[in-house]
Amino acid sequence: MARGLELVEAEIEKALLVVVNEDESEDEIVENELEGLCEAAGVEPLATIRQRLDRPYKGTYVGTGKVEEIRDLAKEINADLVLIDGEVSGMQQRNLEKAFELKVIDRTQLILDIFARRARTKEGMLQVELAQLTYMMPKLMSVYTKFERQKGGIGMRGPGETKLES
Repeated sequence: MARGLELVEAEIEKALLVVVNEDESEDEIVENELEGLCEAAGVEPLATIRQRLDRPYKGTYVGTGKVEEIRDLAKEINADLVLIDGEVSGMQQRNLEKAFELKVIDRTQLILDIFARRARTKEGMLQVELAQLTYMMPKLMSVYTKFERQKGGIGMRGPGETKLES
């Protein structure tokens, strides 16, 4: 008796796009490019929020008012993730994920995901994995810097006591 294969369609993630730009004239170009990247990654863009900034805020990448606006819109449209067009630090990503209660990814993570989905050879898969791990390492290190307590002084050996040791 032959068994039939059941095809299961992968659920498409739905994203709220966040475009942070200092030049309003580039908004449409940036948004179209980000939507194209979403399509390549199998992500459905539901809506876009824009913010005009010279440089990102240290703790949350966007201002506190914009964080609330993003959180409210993401809930309203039932987004699965928030996609930020820019490079978000580990601390910023953690703070935003906590505020939104959603997964937050940045442009670089999206591009690496596209490469991961399309890699077919063993070598290609390993190269993409290496790129992903290399990209994630500083983010993970910035999240865990709170475990450092003190540094060794002159003539001391090693970095000193850390919270991880105790």
